[in-house]
Amino acid sequence: MIKAQFTLSGEVKHAKTLGAKDGVSPEIYEEEISGPAFQLSAPGLEPGRYRVEIGLVESVLDDEGMRSMTIRYGATALAKELDIVKAAGGFREILRIRGEVEHLGDAQRGPLALSFEGVVQEAKFNEVCVFDEQGRLVARVRAAELADAVDPASRAVPVVKEPQVYDDPEQPLELRVKDLIRRMSLKEKIDQLVNAAGQIERLGVPGYDYWNECLHGVARNGYATVFPQATGLAAMWNAERLQEVAEVISTEARAKFNALGNVANYHRNQGLTMWSPTINIYRDPRWGRGQESYGEDPFLTARLGVAFIKGLQGDDERYLKVAACAKHYAAHSGPEPGRRSFNVEISERDLYETYLPHFEAAVKEARVEAVMGAYNGVKGEPCNASDFLLTELLRERWGFDGHVVADCGAIRSVYAHHKFVDTAEKAVAAAVKAGCDLDCGVTFGSLLSARNEGLVSDEEIDLALFRLLRTRFRLGMFDSAERSPWAEIGLEQVDSPLHREKALQATRESLALLKNDGILPLDRSALKRVAVIGANADSVPVLLGNYHGDPSAPVTFLAGLQEALGEEVEILYAEGCPLGMPKGKPEFDASLFEEALAMARQADVVLYFGGISGELEGEEMPVDVATFNGGDRSAIELPPVQTALLKALHATGKPVVFVNCSGGAVAFPWEAENLSAIVQAWYPGQAGGTAVAELLLGDFCPSGKLPVTFYRSTQDLPGYYNYSMKGRTYRYFEGEALYPFGHGLSYTRFSYGTVDTSKADGKVTVRFELKNEGLRAGDEVVQLYARYVDSAIERPLRSLVAFKRCLLRAGEAGLVELSFPVTSLRYWDESKSEYAVEAGEIELELGASSADIRQRARIGIDG
Repeated sequence: MIKAQFTLSGEVKHAKTLGAKDGVSPEIYEEEISGPAFQLSAPGLEPGRYRVEIGLVESVLDDEGMRSMTIRYGATALAKELDIVKAAGGFREILRIRGEVEHLGDAQRGPLALSFEGVVQEAKFNEVCVFDEQGRLVARVRAAELADAVDPASRAVPVVKEPQVYDDPEQPLELRVKDLIRRMSLKEKIDQLVNAAGQIERLGVPGYDYWNECLHGVARNGYATVFPQATGLAAMWNAERLQEVAEVISTEARAKFNALGNVANYHRNQGLTMWSPTINIYRDPRWGRGQESYGEDPFLTARLGVAFIKGLQGDDERYLKVAACAKHYAAHSGPEPGRRSFNVEISERDLYETYLPHFEAAVKEARVEAVMGAYNGVKGEPCNASDFLLTELLRERWGFDGHVVADCGAIRSVYAHHKFVDTAEKAVAAAVKAGCDLDCGVTFGSLLSARNEGLVSDEEIDLALFRLLRTRFRLGMFDSAERSPWAEIGLEQVDSPLHREKALQATRESLALLKNDGILPLDRSALKRVAVIGANADSVPVLLGNYHGDPSAPVTFLAGLQEALGEEVEILYAEGCPLGMPKGKPEFDASLFEEALAMARQADVVLYFGGISGELEGEEMPVDVATFNGGDRSAIELPPVQTALLKALHATGKPVVFVNCSGGAVAFPWEAENLSAIVQAWYPGQAGGTAVAELLLGDFCPSGKLPVTFYRSTQDLPGYYNYSMKGRTYRYFEGEALYPFGHGLSYTRFSYGTVDTSKADGKVTVRFELKNEGLRAGDEVVQLYARYVDSAIERPLRSLVAFKRCLLRAGEAGLVELSFPVTSLRYWDESKSEYAVEAGEIELELGASSADIRQRARIGIDG
C-alpha cells in the first residue's frame, strides 16, 4: 500500500547507534539520521488527513537535557523542544511521536514534508511512517534505508592500477596492509574502525567483531576450561604456571576459531582478538572489578602480566596465536558507578611508580598486540583522547607497535560524560589524533562527518586502519590456513582431560591458608559427620567470578567434599543465611539459622563456605544488597549476617573452618581471632570444589600467597575516590594488616639460611639455603623485598623485587638464587621528568610474606 517514497534534504549524517533496550523490531533503532536542520518529504500523496508516526530512541546522549529538538509539519508542531530521554522514560527507551496533519496536496503546498530542527544538539529520527484515514501505511522510511543518500562520495571505490598484493603472503606485511587499505572507499575504511567491523565482499574481507574475552578461560562462547579468577591466578605467585594457563586458553580460542572455517562474518566472542589481561593495580578492595587484576603490586603484576600475554600470543615469529590486550590504560581501578566521567587526579610519582610500570612491561617485554584505553580521565583528559598516554608515552617512549581500542562506549563518554568536547565529531577526531584506533561502540561512525568538517584527515584515518588490519594479518586471517602453525588445533582440545587437570593444579596453587590452629588437615579417620554450611557451599556462580566461560562439569564445594569423603562420612548441608541482606531490610528467615545450628551440633566439624561472590561484586552492575554499590563495595567487612551466623556456629563448641570466597580482601577480624582455620579460595574456577576438599583433607600442602593486603577494617582505607597511594597497599600502609601481602601458611615448615649477596652487570643477586623441615612435601614462595636504609626522598616502606616458587620434599634442602636489576629500584624524578636510581644502602628482606621476614642483608647501590 506504499504510495510515496521519502526524500531527504538538508545537512545530515547517517550513523549506527547503540539501539533500543527492547521492543518490537529493535533493528529499526540501530541506525539514525541526524543533523542541525533537515527535511523529509513524501511526494505524491493525495490531499487528506494523515497520521504521522516517528520512531525515536536516544542511545547516544544518556541523560535528560542533553538533546532537544522540534519537529514540524508546516506550522503544526508535532514535537516542540522534545527531550527524548525525558519523554521516553530513559536512555535507550523507545519513543513513538504521533500527530495528525492536514495535507492539501502537492500542487498547493508541495509534498507532505516534515522539518526537523535541533534546539540543543542535533535533531534525529530512526523511522517515519505515514498512515491514511483508513489506517493504511502509505509512506515509510527508516534511517538505514537512507544511508547511501548521505555523502555518496564517501562510498566511491578508488581506482587502483597497481597489481593486487594484499592477498600474497610472500609480500612484506606493511605493503600488504597498505595495498588493501588503498582499495577501500572512505566509508568502508570507517566501517572497519568499530569493534563490529563490516564485511567488504568485493575485497574478500569478512565481517569481524574484535570483542572477545579470555580473562581466566575463553569467555562467553560455550564450553571452555575455566581457571581461577585472576586474583586467584595471582595467588599462585607462579609466572611459569600462569603462562601455561594462558597457553591452554589460547589453544581453546584457536580451536573454536578454526572450527568456524571461512565465513562471511565472525561475530562477537568468536574472534582471536582477546581483550585480556586486566593489569590494573588493585589499589582498593572496594573496587568490584579488582577480582580481574593480579593484585596490588606493580612488580608482581608486571611479571604475571608478561607471562600471560606471552602464553596467549605464542612464540611464532610471524603469526600470533591470539592477540592479547593489556587493559585498562591507565590509572583505572574504580569507581564503577560514575566511571565514565571520573577523572583521576594523581601525582607524577604515583603515576610512574605504581600505575604505569606493568603496562610498560607488557609493551616492552611481552610485545602485547593491543592496549585498551580506560573509561576514566587522567589529569583532566579522557584516556582515549590523551595524546600523552597514547602517543607520547605508549608509542614514542615505549615503542608500542600494536593497536589501541577504547573500552566499550568510552568514545561516546569523551563528549557525553567527560564533556571534554561538545560533539561526537570532535570526540572521534580527538581520539584518532591521540592514537586510538578502534571504537568498541558506534561513535567512530561520526568520523565521516568529522572528516568532512576538517577535524580529522584521511591520513589519520588510514593510520588507525593500518594498525588494526596489521593485527588481523598477524593473526593469519588473510592467508591460507595451512600457513598458520595453529591451523591444526581442533575442538577435541577444548575442555580436554589435560586442560581440566591444569585447571585443577592452578586452583590448588591458588588456595591460601590464612589461619590454622592445627585442625587442618582434617583427619579422615576421625570424621563421622561433617556440617557443610553457607550460601557459597553449593553455588556454581561463586566458582566463576566474572568474564567466564561455561565449564562442562563444575565442581561445587559441597560436591567436592561428597566425592572426597565418600559414603563413609555423613555430610549435613544447610545454607544457613544469605551472603548479604537487601538494603533497608535487616530481617531474614531465622529458620535458616536454626537449621544450620542443628546440623552443626551433630557434626564433628563445621565447614562454612561464605564471603561474597561475583553476583555481588563486578563490573557496573545493579546490586540491592547492603554495603554493595553498583558492583563496588562501600564497606569491606564480611556482611554482618554471616558474622552473626559464624558466632552462633562457634558457640556450639564445634571447630569451625571458614572458607572465604571473594575477589579480594574481606575484613573479618572476629573470625580471624576465634575460628579454627580460614582458607581464602577466591573464585576458584571449575575445579574449586575438588581442590578445596583436597586441601582440607591434606592431599596436598597449601601454598597460595595473598597478592593483596587483607585489612582489618574499612576504616584502615583512605577515601575510595582518592588515587594517592599514601596509606594504600603493603608498600605504603603503616597500620597492622589482618593478613599481610604475600601471606599464606603451609602444612610443613621451611627455614631460610644465611643470605649471600653479590652485585654485577647491573644486577643484585641473593643466594641462600631453603630447607623443608616438615614431614611432607610442599611449595614455598620465597619473597625478596628491598628498602632504602636512609633515602633522601620519600620511599615505599618496602617493595617486592623478586620471588620464586620452590618445591621441596620432606627434609630436603636446596640452594635458591634470586636476582633483580638495579633499575628495579628506580623512582620518578619529578624535577627531571625521568626515572632515576638513587645511590645509597638498601636492606634486602627475605621471607615468607611482606611481614614475615626471615633474613636480612644490606648492600650498596650506585646511582
